[in-house]
Amino acid sequence: MFILRRIFIFSPLLASFITAYPVFEAGFNDETIAKVRSRLLESAHASWERGTAAEALTEFSWPTLSVFDPSAVPPPNQLAGDQFPSDVVKIASETVNAKPQNSLALIGNDGAVGDPASIGVAVLLANWTRPEASDNSYSQAAGQQLDYLLNVAPKSNTGAISHRADEVQLWADFVYMAPPFIAYFGAMQGGDGGSALLQIAYDQCRLYRDNLRDDSGLWRHITLGSWQDSTHWATGNGWAAAGMLRVLETITHSDYASQFVDQQRDLTNWVQEIIDAVWAHQHDSGTLLNTLDDPNSFPDSSSTALLASVTYRLAVITNDFTRLDAASKALHLIETKVDNDGWLQDTVDPYTFNSATKAGDHSPEGQSFVLLLYSAWRDFAKRISGQL
Repeated sequence: MFILRRIFIFSPLLASFITAYPVFEAGFNDETIAKVRSRLLESAHASWERGTAAEALTEFSWPTLSVFDPSAVPPPNQLAGDQFPSDVVKIASETVNAKPQNSLALIGNDGAVGDPASIGVAVLLANWTRPEASDNSYSQAAGQQLDYLLNVAPKSNTGAISHRADEVQLWADFVYMAPPFIAYFGAMQGGDGGSALLQIAYDQCRLYRDNLRDDSGLWRHITLGSWQDSTHWATGNGWAAAGMLRVLETITHSDYASQFVDQQRDLTNWVQEIIDAVWAHQHDSGTLLNTLDDPNSFPDSSSTALLASVTYRLAVITNDFTRLDAASKALHLIETKVDNDGWLQDTVDPYTFNSATKAGDHSPEGQSFVLLLYSAWRDFAKRISGQL
């Protein structure tokens, strides 16, 4: 039986994990994390980079506003000065202010359908918590972005929304970019329309899984369209797992959780199957390779951080600590991969996704993944410490 609301139960398995890995000792000190955040803010420019940054900042600095917090959907209408997510709202405001009037998408002529939608959750959060009640710019922009996804963007013959604007092509990346926005919009809207959007978000996850997952349990990167990438790209599997996790938690913490029991069970299982398949390819150092099952591929700290963050989050949801050993090894590796300036080293080039980042260059999404990992580990440690 699937339990809608999860609680931590202290177990011998958890006790052995805590003994083996000091989860209560922060590996990243405040100065290092502050540098990671600063490097993220100065480097995130592309649509998906800014959307991922907004999510990472929310989980890191404003965790009670993140969908992983039971009281965050919907958030409070009014927030005190020190509780107002100023850095997240700044990203939303700059996006809305720069949005062309003739563009339904939050960013015009982006080329990608899903990537501009990644900023949508920040825009909705800004709208909900805005000081000026008469300001409808955020709600209008978010509504237009939703309209574009549902009614304008190309779709496959099964109804999967394309990740690309110029042809029907499905990328694993899309699952982190668009379904969490659709789900959050639905949870905030409420009513029958809101419930329908939650179902659409779930359906998009299901359709993408149907198209990209293979018998290994891993997801291929890209299918359909004029070219494909059938490799098991580590970051692509991370995007898929992390995106489904956010849809799951949005549904679970919404007013409609009891109507979506089967969907919550499916999403939990789908995230779990990626996690199980991924960590089977972890190397002794703690790293994952950029192409998970290709021994000739290169180590990638970026995807390693993202998938470790999902593993810590999933442990809170399922009360299953089976993969925490792998997540802890990954965490300790990532701690060594952040240099003195706060840059994550040894990442995949996010613009080619099949080559390592060149010396002197950096991955903005990798910076976000470090914050996501730290936040997931921190929230996990707080949760279990409260139960001991």
